Amino acid sequence: MILTHPYEAQGREMVATQIRARGIRDERVLEAMCLVPRHEFVPADQTPAAYHDRPLPIGERETISQPYMVAAMTQAARLEPGDKALEVGAGSGYQAAILAQMGATVYAIEINSHLAQEARERLARLGYTSVEVFAGDGSEGLSLHAPYDVIIVSAAAPRVSPVLLGQLAEGGRLVAPVGTLRHQEVVVLTKDGGQITTERLDACQFIPLRGRGGWQEGQ
Repeated sequence: MILTHPYEAQGREMVATQIRARGIRDERVLEAMCLVPRHEFVPADQTPAAYHDRPLPIGERETISQPYMVAAMTQAARLEPGDKALEVGAGSGYQAAILAQMGATVYAIEINSHLAQEARERLARLGYTSVEVFAGDGSEGLSLHAPYDVIIVSAAAPRVSPVLLGQLAEGGRLVAPVGTLRHQEVVVLTKDGGQITTERLDACQFIPLRGRGGWQEGQ
């Protein structure tokens, strides 16, 4: 696992000014955001902006999320070492790397097969051996390795798919941006005694989640 990188000073400044200063307090999240080399997860022409306070394009009409949103959703997931996590909408693999850095076994699924292959190769090159990347429609989860202690959906859906909720372990937490195509809020759904409780967090704007459990092409 990479512990230092050439942009570490920028990474620590990103954490101090964009993430800690905005209320993220989980020290394990903050340290993971420092240690994972964000510049490795953006195209070469975006490297100078890798640690800026905004999402960045990664090709194929997809983006890497704003650092603060990654941190906020990760903190909301209340991840523990040894948890089994599913990330829906893997993109370049950055969120999956954060979860792995924190000690999770991670299954990530990406609908774009080209991005999935790139993420798979990138994570392997960087030493994130506890992540497995799948190509496919993750809008309704990945039943192969269910149930999951944590599910993070990294794209916006009109609702949380009941199929995804069915793949959540007892005591598990699902974090997702839910709303319209133009405006969403992060919701945290927790399964307790077979019942689902919902907490609503930040307003946000993510790219659409495509697939059967998300937005259809043309919507």
